[in-house]
Amino acid sequence: MATFVLIHGAGDVGWYWHLVIAELRARGHDSVAPDLPCEDDSAGLSEYADTVVEAVGDRSDPVVVAQSLGGFIAPLVCDRVRAKLLVLVAPMIPAPSETPADYWAHTGYGEEEKGRYGNAVDLFYQDVPPELAAEALRRGRDQSEAGLGEPSPLRAWPETPTRVLICRDDRLFPPRYLRRVTMEHLGIVADEIDGGHTPALSRPRELADRLEAYAREQGLLVES
Repeated sequence: MATFVLIHGAGDVGWYWHLVIAELRARGHDSVAPDLPCEDDSAGLSEYADTVVEAVGDRSDPVVVAQSLGGFIAPLVCDRVRAKLLVLVAPMIPAPSETPADYWAHTGYGEEEKGRYGNAVDLFYQDVPPELAAEALRRGRDQSEAGLGEPSPLRAWPETPTRVLICRDDRLFPPRYLRRVTMEHLGIVADEIDGGHTPALSRPRELADRLEAYAREQGLLVES
């Protein structure tokens, strides 16, 4: 059995991971997916990380998994929970001391060729079943920007083994852009999966397969 700590993205909730959690539970794994304090103007990245660490509790040797903005939070969590593996899914990948607000300019996001999409469904949920996309929008929260202008307390990337999983049809973070940022910031080649920006809703089984495979590769699963 492995323990997976699942960190959602901006303006979202832990519910985002519920289908992946069901898949992992069916395979005998434990998971925790806390709601981050997205709407709290007084909360910054440190408070987001505190929320995750508190939710982990006394679970040992977890795999930390982060979606999108969660990539800013996950490296702050790893050392504190003694994570054995870090998996970033369709992520932002911060440089030390970087602010989320500055990330876009620092990574040359505006220079990338991207499509234009008129609504959140087309941008984030184009391959998610309509009823799930509607529920995701209903559960979504306003993302406070107040704490995101503060420099990250990250001073160096954790020594935790790290994998990056790109979504080939991601309209927010085009694959070419994210491949480049992964190499520039982490010096590794990203893996890829089919789907748009929110694979936990569009492809939960495939995503759970990847997470389980990563854990197995890291020696965290013992075959019976």
